[in-house]
Amino acid sequence: MEAILALEDGRVFRGRGYGAAAERFGEVVFNTSLSGYQEILTDPSYAGQIVILTYPHIGNYGTNPLDSEAAHPYAEGLVVRELAHLASNWRSEEDVSAFLADYGIPVISDIDTRALVRHLRKYGAMRGVLSTVDLDQAALVARAKASPSMVGLDLASRVTTITRYGWTEPTRNIYQRAQEPTPAARFHVVAYDYGIKQNILRRLVDVGCRVTVVPATTTAQEVLGLKPDGVFLSNGPGDPEPVEYAAKAVRSVLGHVPIFGICLGHQIIGLALGGKTYKLKFGHHGGNHPVLNLETQKVEITAQNHGFAVDPDSLKAGEVILTHKNLNDDTLEGLRHKTLPLFSVQYHPEASPGPHDSAYLFEGFVRMMEEFRQG
Repeated sequence: MEAILALEDGRVFRGRGYGAAAERFGEVVFNTSLSGYQEILTDPSYAGQIVILTYPHIGNYGTNPLDSEAAHPYAEGLVVRELAHLASNWRSEEDVSAFLADYGIPVISDIDTRALVRHLRKYGAMRGVLSTVDLDQAALVARAKASPSMVGLDLASRVTTITRYGWTEPTRNIYQRAQEPTPAARFHVVAYDYGIKQNILRRLVDVGCRVTVVPATTTAQEVLGLKPDGVFLSNGPGDPEPVEYAAKAVRSVLGHVPIFGICLGHQIIGLALGGKTYKLKFGHHGGNHPVLNLETQKVEITAQNHGFAVDPDSLKAGEVILTHKNLNDDTLEGLRHKTLPLFSVQYHPEASPGPHDSAYLFEGFVRMMEEFRQG
């Protein structure tokens, strides 16, 4: 197949098409990770986005059900320099093209992804259309211009679970036939699903939590009625400001139980505390972002995936302590409340396949719940 990626500013890239014969639109963003493409494609935080992978050779180890972060891919489309035609790995069950075709997602390959990424770095993330069915460049540019902007878009309500469910599965060791026993569940955590990754749930189980996952619009009263030891706020796609129902719920839960937020959960906490968020020029997407822990002065290499950030100047200095900052652009990467049991980070400590520098945050959440339980 032929394929075209058309951007709203009129820039057009023509290449080879794989995956589904389809046309999809979304915000075009780039991710600098060298591996983990299946986890990226199935991360609900990528809903509404067409993903460019900057590593030039993608798909060489195929896909398998165990590496997905959700039940199906959420990215609108995939853009690569070269899509591997041979998947060579003992765990592989399906190649990337067939995997995405199963879910109606198109792929464009054989384009100059370096030129595309330099264009987005200069002008910012923008709306685009990826098509393997309509090759009319002018029509595709027009459709890109007419597509919804990410600003003001509540996508959390679209990707969240419809019903409440429990999660007890720990992290798997793929090199062992017999898995180690699941740790005893000492704490009950209610996790808000704004687009939650399954590896977050596994990491919570790893540190001794029984998890109940609830829809994004669940009220604070319903959550507290489940008598949790802690509340977790997940990652998710879209603009945090329209997700006002989530910030309202967090304000009502504050002080009743410990709260831990990641990514969109961090931004919702910022809004709940009276702060503001803003859109980044081209976002942070990758597995090698350096973050400084302001309390330990240690640098952590982190995985990131967000297009918005919390404005630190909008937070009340007497209430909020800034704990982490991004060393690439000094954006806020973490905070905690001065008196209440609450903390959050913008990056992903649960990242799969990695890095794992920040895995200690899950143990910190457990310690917070233990201390709160002891009064």
